[in-house]
Amino acid sequence: MNVLSYLQRIGRALMVPVAVLPAAAILMGIGYWIDPNGWGANSTIAALLIKSGAAIIDNMSILFAIGVAYGLSKDKDGSAALTGFVGFLVVTTLCSPTAFSMIMGVASEQVPAAFSKINNQFIGILVGVLAAELYNRYSGVELPKALSFFSGRRLVPILTSFLMILVSFVLMYVWPFIYNVLVVFGENIKDLGSLGAGIYAFFNRLLIPVGLHHALNSVFWFDVAGINDIPNFLAGAKSLAAGMAEKGITGRYQAGFFPIMMFGLPGAALAIYHCARPENKAKVAGIMMAGAFAAFFTGITEPLEFSFMFVAPILYVIHALLTGFSVYIAAEMHWISGFGFSAGLVDMLLQSHNPLAVNWYMLIFQGLIFFCLYYVIFRFVINKFNLITPGREMTNDEQEIDDYDKDIMISDKDITHEAYQYLAAVGGTDNLTVIDACITRLRLGVKTVDIVNDDLVKKLGASGIIRLNKHNVQIIVGTRAEMIAEAMKKIAAREVVAPSNFVEKDNRQFAVKAKNKPVGQTILTLVAPVSGEIYSLDEVPDEAFSSRIVGDGLAIKPTNGEVLAPVAGRIIKIFATNHAFCIETNEGVEVIVHMGIDTVALKGQGCERLVAENSVVKVGQPILKLDLPYLEQHAKSMISPIIISNIDDYQGLTIVATGEVIAGITPIYDILK
Repeated sequence: MNVLSYLQRIGRALMVPVAVLPAAAILMGIGYWIDPNGWGANSTIAALLIKSGAAIIDNMSILFAIGVAYGLSKDKDGSAALTGFVGFLVVTTLCSPTAFSMIMGVASEQVPAAFSKINNQFIGILVGVLAAELYNRYSGVELPKALSFFSGRRLVPILTSFLMILVSFVLMYVWPFIYNVLVVFGENIKDLGSLGAGIYAFFNRLLIPVGLHHALNSVFWFDVAGINDIPNFLAGAKSLAAGMAEKGITGRYQAGFFPIMMFGLPGAALAIYHCARPENKAKVAGIMMAGAFAAFFTGITEPLEFSFMFVAPILYVIHALLTGFSVYIAAEMHWISGFGFSAGLVDMLLQSHNPLAVNWYMLIFQGLIFFCLYYVIFRFVINKFNLITPGREMTNDEQEIDDYDKDIMISDKDITHEAYQYLAAVGGTDNLTVIDACITRLRLGVKTVDIVNDDLVKKLGASGIIRLNKHNVQIIVGTRAEMIAEAMKKIAAREVVAPSNFVEKDNRQFAVKAKNKPVGQTILTLVAPVSGEIYSLDEVPDEAFSSRIVGDGLAIKPTNGEVLAPVAGRIIKIFATNHAFCIETNEGVEVIVHMGIDTVALKGQGCERLVAENSVVKVGQPILKLDLPYLEQHAKSMISPIIISNIDDYQGLTIVATGEVIAGITPIYDILK
């Protein structure tokens, strides 16, 4: 798995704890609104709201540690979540100023300032990732009998504790060095005026994922290099009278954040919502609306930033650049306002009467422009590069919904046995890097294709094997492909399977397709599932179909986006990305309709299912709806095979259609018995 794919997994794991944050942010914002001066000291209701929201926001790092460990674990077990929590407690305790003082034998005043600024959100994510990796690797380990109580899942928290001691030891030396480097960097750009403010804001956002933004904040917001921007601005008239503030200058390291937090990020949220898959929009709308309102009202942006920070890093870099640009503009134009909590509506209104605020209302005008910029840029980049932002990925729920009907497929025991054999035939688990499946084929990434044994694969019942390149093979196994792939994944996650030079032969006989025209009685006639032009399978730009190892039939290049049932029967499979489906008729014929070539790579974009699996359908009933212009632009080809996967059970088929066909009306071929 490459780095980007792993970051996307982390991003998806973060969505569970991130979804909790907007509610907490709104509670705190309302509390500050009720009691703007005392922050709960003057109002019981305000104190209740602020403290209840802070209970979540202040412990966000713990939620990250638990959520990431749980989300990245192979079986979503509670033990993985507990492991993340244990690891977090070890690291944060050892890296606290008090522990550092004891361990290093130094006085408390000699503890580096970095340890009072260490970012626990970063620690939470780091610990969550490490805990999940340990869980996935060692949760199945069996210790000797005398220590058997500590085997399996009980072993993982113990191993995590020892690993976190090592991580803490490294942080004790590395964190202060990095922190000090950033402080020096901040001190060197503080004299660059408005440009320095923009550079600071860019790195402020860019460093949030690793928690190092606190080092820069201490330079520009607090009194490390003589700026003390936030305290001096909040003091207002007192700071002016004492000569500690300058109107039009003090607050320039804060003002430009208002257009971003109040307007820019909500624009990004709208773009992410509009780019989500139709079936996911309702769920995405809830997360994005809550996050956008929290950012606008309170200035708490983590729910939105963490929703795309890891799944689409390019968007986060764009966000950092736009933040730097916004802070530069506000500083250069002397549109000044400041904040005590964060750059949301509450702080903007509270600080509007501050004597240091200059043309603060212009930040609203600037914000409207940045709302449009964020929306247009984010939507363009997401669609242009097909980024997997929230709502565009395949969810775990979808994968569970799309499991095969066990009543019509072979048993779990048989599938597991078959999966073991395929693992051995392709060189064992050590040779595999990727296990995936399409509707009829295993899609495998391998370290070396040379040790994949074609003969053994075919003896297992595969119709054929395609070597795409040195590191990718496809094995045609029919409609059991996804079940076999899932079984292979489970086996590979818990044990090592050695390569095999021998696989027991079964008694299955494989019919050789006759080259001559078949002769027999017609038992079933298929009609065109889509309107369009007939193509021979020989013309399909995919070897699995053109060589007929998947099955026999023909192909149609569609001219409209409605896909109908070519026969009556039961939908036994609709692939998760909605680009293909399989119907089993009362006669036992298995018909596969596969829309386009390599459309699985589009992750469901452009394809919408209209019926559920196991539905009984009539001839001509709509099954899929296609965004044909999108598919024609992004798919390898829209020539769509309509094949009989179990054609060897019959005498053959007779093609009866040529040229143009009409969906639901034109007969395309007969099945002969």
